[in-house]
Amino acid sequence: MKKLHNDQERGFASDNYAGVHPEVLAAIGAANGGHQVAYGADVYTARLQEIFGAHFGAQAEAFPVFNGTGANVLSLQSLLSPWGAVVCAETAHINTDENAAPERVAGIKLLTVPTLDGKLTPELIDAQAWGFGDEHRAQPQVVSITQSTELGTLYSVAEVTAICEHAHSLGLTVHMDGSRIANAAAALGVPLRAFTTDAGVDVLSFGGTKNGLLFGETILVLNPGASSGLKFLRKMNMQLASKMRFISAEFIALLEGDLWLRSAQHANSMARHLADAVDGIEGVTITRQPQANAVFAILPAGVPDKLREHFRFYDWDMATGEVRWMCSWDTTTADVEAFVGALKQLVP
Repeated sequence: MKKLHNDQERGFASDNYAGVHPEVLAAIGAANGGHQVAYGADVYTARLQEIFGAHFGAQAEAFPVFNGTGANVLSLQSLLSPWGAVVCAETAHINTDENAAPERVAGIKLLTVPTLDGKLTPELIDAQAWGFGDEHRAQPQVVSITQSTELGTLYSVAEVTAICEHAHSLGLTVHMDGSRIANAAAALGVPLRAFTTDAGVDVLSFGGTKNGLLFGETILVLNPGASSGLKFLRKMNMQLASKMRFISAEFIALLEGDLWLRSAQHANSMARHLADAVDGIEGVTITRQPQANAVFAILPAGVPDKLREHFRFYDWDMATGEVRWMCSWDTTTADVEAFVGALKQLVP
C-alpha cells in the first residue's frame, strides 16, 4: 500500500496523534500466526494478567477493552447501582469529552464539582456527597478522579490516599481514569501501584493508546469486592475483542519491561523543554507549569490560527486565548525547536 501521509509532519494537538511505538508493532507481529482461542482465553491475555499482577498486586484482574471511553463507562457501571451517581471534577474527561457516553450508554448521573486545578479533594467531594437515603436524589456511590488531570496536574500519593480514605468512609468507591497514568508515574517518580492499589483505588482505567499503543485500554479491578459484572458488561457494551491476543500483546510490550516508563519520561521531558523554550517570548504566557506532558499557554490574538497552519494544536479557552500543547512518546527536540521558531516569527 502506498503511504498516504507525510511521516515527517508533527503536531502538538494530542498524544493520540502519534504513531505506534516500533516495539509495540513488533509485539503485534510476534503474536500473529497460527490460532489462539478467542475472546481472551489465549496465552497472551493470560500472560498480561501476570504482568498487571506484578505491577498492581496479585489481586488485580485485567479486562482489556478497545478504547478509553469504553474503559471508563464499564468501570463506572461495575461500581454503581442503577440509582447511583458519580462525583467528579467539572473538567473530568468523563464529563467534558465522552459525548455523554456515561449518561446515554450507561445511564449514569455525574455530580460535578468546580475545581481550580482539575483535582478533587475530600472537601470538594463533600459538595456533592450528600443526600444519602433521599429517594429524590441520585445516590453518590463513586468518586472518579483523573491522573494526570485534563489540566495537566498530578495527584500526589498522599492526595489520592486522602481521597480514597474519605470516599470509603462515606461508603463510596473510587475509580481512576488513567489515560495518562504512565506520564503521572514517571513525573511522580513512584511505582504505578503507589497511587493506585496502595492508595486505595478500587478500579482503574489503564491507558495505553496515548503511550504508544495502536489501540486498546485495560480495566483493572484492584479491589475485587468493589466491582461486579465486568465479564458481562464488557460484552454487553461491545468492548469484548474476539482477537484479544493482539491488545494483550501490545500491553505486554509496554509493561513487561520499561517501555511504558521510557516513553512517558520522554514525553514529559519534551513538555518541560517546550515550556522553557517559549517562556520569555514577549506576548506568550505559560498559564500552567507542566507537571506531565501537557503545556498550557496564552498567545496574542490571531497567533494561534496562524501557528496552526504549520502545527496542529487545540484551543483550550477561547475567551482568554489559552491553548494546550501535548507532547508524546515520539516528540523530538527538533520538533520543539521548529515549533518555537515558528511561534517566534508570528508573535508581533
